[in-house]
Amino acid sequence: MSWLRNTAVHGLARRGLALRRHPGARRQRLLDALGVDLVVDVGAARGGFAQEIRSFGYAGRIVSFEPLAAAFADLAATSAPDAAWEVRPRALGSTPGQAEINVASNSDSSSLLPMDDRHVAAAPQVGYVATETITVARLDDELADDPARRPFLKLDTQGFEREVLDGGTQALERAVGLQLELSFVPLYAGGMLVDEAVSFAYAHGFVLAALESGFSDPGGAVLQADGIFVRS
Repeated sequence: MSWLRNTAVHGLARRGLALRRHPGARRQRLLDALGVDLVVDVGAARGGFAQEIRSFGYAGRIVSFEPLAAAFADLAATSAPDAAWEVRPRALGSTPGQAEINVASNSDSSSLLPMDDRHVAAAPQVGYVATETITVARLDDELADDPARRPFLKLDTQGFEREVLDGGTQALERAVGLQLELSFVPLYAGGMLVDEAVSFAYAHGFVLAALESGFSDPGGAVLQADGIFVRS
């Protein structure tokens, strides 16, 4: 049965190689190298990002923000068994208060900004189906008393990144890493495009360390990717 054993070993080796090449594994190496003691998960949806970093070995604290009621209910249930994972039912922006968010048919595309025609053309099955009143807070206020010294900020806010960053200038100064959506074409009206996002990161002392593929149109053109920046 040596052939069967060898086949199994080779299969595990291939699987191990695939895992080491997975973007999540690369991100975890960066988190380790940066000494991250808190991951701030802005736009957490139902917790997919936090679950992924856990699966690749991050054992530190996570604070997740998600404003949509239905998504937050799932997020709260998913995070409940994890004592180091805190969830908060709000969006982040430059000014605290209440706002109307556009709820998309797939939830993950929900945004405080109008959806651009390019987004609609690339994903015609996705559209806004309702609005919801949500609470908006400032990142600096949320982290004002947090003891973290080396936070990593992950933003997935469907074009609202500029406002989140404007409300988190002190948190950004403390951060050792930053993950942003980089839009190559307008997807949400008024949303930050790749040139502005990269320039912003570099102007605040970060350099691009990794790119992860994201949203593509039906013809295969990449419209958006995730950029991971580290403190230079």
